[in-house]
Amino acid sequence: MPHKHNAARRHHIGKMKFRVTNWAEYEAGLRRRGSLTLWITPQALAGWTAPRRKTRGGQPLYSDLAIEATLMLGMVFGLRLRQSEGLVSSVLDMMGLDLAVPDHSTLSRRARTWKLSARSNDRQHVAGGPIHVLVDSTGLKIYGAGQRLEEKHSVKSRRGWRKLHLAVDADSGEIIAHSLTDQDTGDASQLEPLLDQIDDEIDQLTADGAYDGTPTYEAVLRHSPGAKIVIPPRSNAVERPCAQASCQRDDHIAAMQADGRLKWQASTGYGKRALVETAMGRYKGVIGPRLRARSFRAQQTEAVIGVAILNRMLACGRPKSVRCQASTGAAK
Repeated sequence: MPHKHNAARRHHIGKMKFRVTNWAEYEAGLRRRGSLTLWITPQALAGWTAPRRKTRGGQPLYSDLAIEATLMLGMVFGLRLRQSEGLVSSVLDMMGLDLAVPDHSTLSRRARTWKLSARSNDRQHVAGGPIHVLVDSTGLKIYGAGQRLEEKHSVKSRRGWRKLHLAVDADSGEIIAHSLTDQDTGDASQLEPLLDQIDDEIDQLTADGAYDGTPTYEAVLRHSPGAKIVIPPRSNAVERPCAQASCQRDDHIAAMQADGRLKWQASTGYGKRALVETAMGRYKGVIGPRLRARSFRAQQTEAVIGVAILNRMLACGRPKSVRCQASTGAAK
């Protein structure tokens, strides 16, 4: 194999190891994530029936809270709409509650018109003060023909995907803003809609090179005039002293030219951007790498509920990890 002949004489970097310091608390939180009482709350049962409307038209039977609880329970346990209907029906029967359960057709239809009941429903809202925001996006598959069909028949498949844009609090790890767009939407164009969902003052915003540009700096400074923006400029970027909003970008360019990219990353704390990658991996691992809904509006509802699930799971218990001391023989 290439690059293996001199492996014994090459420089080896030992793998970092971490130790969880609050294992008992974290383990209890992991068990609590599977509790039905965490997802079917008394508030949801109290507001299960939709309020009577005074305008013309049919009367809805279920509130948005009931639709949210049923869809959320199905996503947590990886169930389809029919199985979610059966699970909620059995739970209500065991609880002795005489409540009607939304059928799968109602769930599919109401998912396209569902509205979030409370904007900060599952936010932990830690101590006040400026926050460190991490921004990135990831792709989610949607319904369509697979790659095998494309290879077998030599035709272009209809496989598509959506972009999930996330803004994560670096200290708490929770998702504080999100949006779902089509695959052709640029990352930088969704930064301002994400910032509109954040009420707290921003101390630092960290993102990758896809967000580099004057519009990004201007949008962040309009939200928080004193924010520090850490975005790596392009390799061929040049300084523009005449642009007031790009003064921080000019500083990054000068620092990279003087000390190199690695030292710039260490001095600015750019390494924390890995936490938003962790959040995206957590979403795909817990919720799944694909969207089940067919219509775009229902897919947006699915993404919103998926984010709420992750924040609620994170509120149950989060590991506190510390890096272990490397052994003397780990690196040579």
